[in-house]
Amino acid sequence: MAYAGSTTFENYQPADETHAAARVRLDAIARFFDSAFTLPGTNIRFGADALLNLFPGAGTLLSSGVSAYLVWEARRLGAPKILIGRMLANVGVDTVISAVPLVGWVGDVFFRANLRNMKLLRDHLDKVARNRVEEESITTTWRVVR
Repeated sequence: MAYAGSTTFENYQPADETHAAARVRLDAIARFFDSAFTLPGTNIRFGADALLNLFPGAGTLLSSGVSAYLVWEARRLGAPKILIGRMLANVGVDTVISAVPLVGWVGDVFFRANLRNMKLLRDHLDKVARNRVEEESITTTWRVVR
């Protein structure tokens, strides 16, 4: 018997449901780390990533670890290597920005690697879903003869 959360459970679920659940979970993580809070009196959004950088070293390491987890999940969902490379580049830029004291705090507010990576992953999963629908659909060509 397969229990929810076990590795064999995913074998009993259609891929679209698995992708949808992962998408919701990963989107929530990305939003929490990049745009969960609003600076009062402004329209500037920031997340836990910027707050963690108040703790030099450990905060950067933790936020980079969460970003790496998002990339790992993307790979598990079947993202191609070129997409994984682009996502890792975003994480690398974010890590470099975060490593610089003071500048990194401001940089984390404006460079949102997790949200960028989730957009890349969403676009890929949407493309895969469209291709699957097109492959499963039946197309016929009708010719009118008079």
